Amino acid sequence: MTAAASGPRPDPAMYSLKRQLLLWLLLPQVVLWLAGALFSYRLAGRYANEAVDATLAQAVRSLSRQVKPMGNGLLIDFPRAAQDVLEADPSDKLLYTVSSPPGKFILGNRNLPSPPAMPASPPLGDAQFYDGELEDPDGGTLNAPVRVAALYLQFGDDPKAQQMMLVQVARSSANRELLFRRLLIDTMLPLSMLIVLMSMIVWAGVGAGLAPIGRLRRLVEGRKPNDLRPIELDAAPQELRSLAQAINDLLESVRHNVTGQRRFISDAAHQLRTPLAGLKSQSELALAEAPPGPLTTRLARVHESATRSAHLVNQLLALARTEPESVTRQPLTRLDLVRLAREATAEMVPRALQHQVDMGFDEEEEPSPAIEVMGIHLLLREALVNVLDNALRYAGRGASVTVRVCRPPQTPGVVELTVSDNGPGLAPDIEDKVFERFFRGTQEGNGCGLGLSIVKEIVERHAGSVAARNLAPHGLQVVVKLPAAMAV
Repeated sequence: MTAAASGPRPDPAMYSLKRQLLLWLLLPQVVLWLAGALFSYRLAGRYANEAVDATLAQAVRSLSRQVKPMGNGLLIDFPRAAQDVLEADPSDKLLYTVSSPPGKFILGNRNLPSPPAMPASPPLGDAQFYDGELEDPDGGTLNAPVRVAALYLQFGDDPKAQQMMLVQVARSSANRELLFRRLLIDTMLPLSMLIVLMSMIVWAGVGAGLAPIGRLRRLVEGRKPNDLRPIELDAAPQELRSLAQAINDLLESVRHNVTGQRRFISDAAHQLRTPLAGLKSQSELALAEAPPGPLTTRLARVHESATRSAHLVNQLLALARTEPESVTRQPLTRLDLVRLAREATAEMVPRALQHQVDMGFDEEEEPSPAIEVMGIHLLLREALVNVLDNALRYAGRGASVTVRVCRPPQTPGVVELTVSDNGPGLAPDIEDKVFERFFRGTQEGNGCGLGLSIVKEIVERHAGSVAARNLAPHGLQVVVKLPAAMAV
């Protein structure tokens, strides 16, 4: 059988819905901004050229009117005052050249760049514009860019012997570049500020739009594995409500299945108690009446199995009582944890004597005020009995077990109940595993691996915590921490 091929899955660390939304929303803005910048660049260049070309066209026509044809010659009426006007601005001088025929210098600056190759029939009376650099008299260039306006004119009295004249006026490109930059800055600065403002609005809008997803994530992350209550979302978008509804439907289905399994376990345990109790009592009677021999050994094994099965049934019933549905139906009451621990210890003393274990309650000599917690008496007693039963089973003969209740000064608002023994303790690598269901730290004894897991369930239902730690040089201490009841 060939497995179906599947496409590559995105890396969760690299994939983010917010990042994707911002990319798809901000990237078009950046592209539009670049397109606007390019358009503005060209538009500013065109307007700058048009402004400069207009002044150059006016200057070249004014200069051409100062050159007057006389017969087959030219009369140049260009007084010094007119030259001073053209060269009035030292930073933006107007350079000019008059040549006839074109290329043969008559008047002005000799280093103006020549116009492009003159066609056979150049346009007469219309100014032409081009860019160039001032020429060095030695044949090179001076790296001074200029904008030039060229005007071709004809003169002469004989129509068959018309001569050509070229008038050129140039201006430095520096002012044109300055005008161009100012136009570009004045255009792009507001556009850039608008893009930044829009990006901030998009960032805030995406964050606000995805906020319900964060609330849904926190609702799911903060839950315990056995919390199957429906998810409640207020003021959430329709798409997210549909997702929450789908999750709630799944949780309802899981809760229904889990409830059925728990009901089956509880009913089966109830049904098994009576026959197991009868089997246990009958095996005890048979052991008392049977003579020593192989049959007695088999009866002892039957009695041990019946005892272990009865203990397992009782633990399953206790576990069923700790489930959320059972706990929520019982109200919390104010309990004196010292009194509860003292009574539970006293009830376990006969069993401790049977196991040859010294069990006691560590109580101060002077009466102390009650240490109260909010809880369910039956469940907290069940938890303490399970801790004591675990100590009796595994501490060993000749060991001692001590129960103590106190208010640790380093953690105000917390009540601490400890059960300590001087038995063999636990291997360091299984201290955290002993609270798992059906986990047994040793194969000795007839435990079923549910006692401490029941303790954990009950303590967590009361918003507390439980931990097991080895004592030096040997022994084990189970620490139960519960929130103290508020003072009345």
